[in-house]
Amino acid sequence: MVLQRPINRLETVSNASSPPIAAPLGPVVTERLDLRRFELMDLDELAVVFAKPEVWRFPYGRGFTNEETSIFLAAQVDEWDANGFGCWIARLRGGGPVIGYVGLSVPTFLPEILPAVEVGWRFDPTFWGQGFASEGATAALTEGFTTLGLDEICSLPQSENPASWAVCERLGMRHDRSVVCPANDRRGAVDARMYVMRAAEWHSATS
Repeated sequence: MVLQRPINRLETVSNASSPPIAAPLGPVVTERLDLRRFELMDLDELAVVFAKPEVWRFPYGRGFTNEETSIFLAAQVDEWDANGFGCWIARLRGGGPVIGYVGLSVPTFLPEILPAVEVGWRFDPTFWGQGFASEGATAALTEGFTTLGLDEICSLPQSENPASWAVCERLGMRHDRSVVCPANDRRGAVDARMYVMRAAEWHSATS
């Protein structure tokens, strides 16, 4: 049984896009993964993963340049500093390679649902089909509903990406509705399926 402690929410966020959290997020170790916040020194390893077209097929249809990876990395560091949480870089335990990322972020690309927190992931295609997305996302949900004290977490896989729908459904998230993520300067509008899980549902499923 999971014991629920009273939550004293900390105003650790700097804008209205993210809900308040109970405590900042820290590193986590799962059965096969070391998960920690991004650091600028991760650029070289991360760039190798992000250069693979499969990683960013949704929504860009191509891999990232080194410059794009650097911009992504700096944004992740800034987001964690601003909000008290963010995505983790994912490394195989025992000093293994970086294989992608997984974790929690604010879906600023969909203003209509803010304030909100999304669970998401991207992994090196070499490691697809081995359960790493589910393993890392399970850790993210656990931390989101315990350490951060969130009331709800969503996920927004692209409608053309059924493999990510399947991860959401394995996590026990509910398909809530279809949404359109507005176009930006890097891509056109994107159709997505919005999955949600509320804290009470998570506690019920894990008790």
